[in-house]
Amino acid sequence: MDPHLRDTYEDVLRRNPGELEFHQAVREVLGSLGPVVARHPEYTDAGVITRLCEPERQIVFRVPWVDDAGRVQINRGFRVEFSSTLGPFKGGLRFHPSVLAGTVKFLGFEQIFKNALTGMPIGGGKGGSDFDPKGRSEAEVMRFCQSFMTELYRHLGEHTDVPAGDIGVGTREIGFLFGQYKRITNRYESGVLTGKGVTWGGSQVRPEATGYGLVYFAEQMLAHRGTDFDGRRVVVSGSGNVAINAIEKVHQLGGTVVACSDSQGYVVDEAGIDLEVLRQVKERDRARLSAYADVRDATHVTTGSVWDVACDIALPCATQNELDETHARTLVGNGCVLVAEGANMPTTPEAVQVLADAKVAFGPGKAANAGGVATSALEMQQNASRDSWTFEHTEARLGEIMRGIHERCLTTADAYGLPDDYVAGANIGGFIQVADAMLALGVI
Repeated sequence: MDPHLRDTYEDVLRRNPGELEFHQAVREVLGSLGPVVARHPEYTDAGVITRLCEPERQIVFRVPWVDDAGRVQINRGFRVEFSSTLGPFKGGLRFHPSVLAGTVKFLGFEQIFKNALTGMPIGGGKGGSDFDPKGRSEAEVMRFCQSFMTELYRHLGEHTDVPAGDIGVGTREIGFLFGQYKRITNRYESGVLTGKGVTWGGSQVRPEATGYGLVYFAEQMLAHRGTDFDGRRVVVSGSGNVAINAIEKVHQLGGTVVACSDSQGYVVDEAGIDLEVLRQVKERDRARLSAYADVRDATHVTTGSVWDVACDIALPCATQNELDETHARTLVGNGCVLVAEGANMPTTPEAVQVLADAKVAFGPGKAANAGGVATSALEMQQNASRDSWTFEHTEARLGEIMRGIHERCLTTADAYGLPDDYVAGANIGGFIQVADAMLALGVI
């Protein structure tokens, strides 16, 4: 790491003790910026990198709510508004027991560069709570969301901060959050949240966008290598919204997804994952993936990892650091040629190095899974103009954006003498977009 960047990184460690995921995210970006600061010393002279590593605002608050038994429950809410240089803060809300300040900070930091790569006028932020909607009644989820928004609303606005969904936050939760925002503010400010239902201001393709966008990006990576998805054997981790829609798009492009997972194990279906059965199990029944094997001629495995299943293409779509060095070596040994991240930072640094050494094409999340936030920005456009677009039009826009991100990663990597390095291309491309705007706006 460049000495100037090393000093910045050491300062991040000192100022943010114990936030290991945030440290990892910062190190991954700074590790790519050596050639940039050598060519553009003005970035370090103006303290751009140091400023980028410190959020503009961090909000932590108590979320009290009453469960169905009449007991008062307390959760903790977070919103890290990291950078508004390119536009209003933009990034999802995650409701999951694992959510801590460091989790939200790492996600918000990643969001800065992901959003910049889309070319859309949106800044970076992230939020959430350690509340777990699983096992809770709809009334309990509603009461939690209303309490959460009662505090957060004062920090939001279509020109200030525009949250969306993430793990544990789907259209249902966005609806409860938006209803409370409208109730408190007496404004139908539909652009203040994205991921809304299509009948009340939402965008077509938004539920599908992250999964579809991931596969569009992987398709471009394959095309760059002179091939495509046709006849490819694919493994997807996770079985939530991103994973399900990635599976759908892979099948449309001629590939076969043979395995997916949840927190209790994974299923292998050699005939190809049946989307209708998977949707019934995970979306409508909200059941464990083991129920899939009860319906299909499939094997449910509770030991090992989904990455033990041989594949040509791996799409990690579950959570951070799920694919480690051992898994990467297994993928390489089984002949995997491409890994593209559908989740945020699901591949450990050691695993990324193993894939790089083996010449496996690797698409980092800040580029490969940017389709969700890109379509959120399209939803903001529609809300601002009181317009509504067709599914086909919106999906076409998504495809254009993902192709543009892929081209930007390759072009930027080439410009800095790192051909085909998608990690460097994404980090440098996103950074330069934000850094140049920061220089233009002065020290703020």
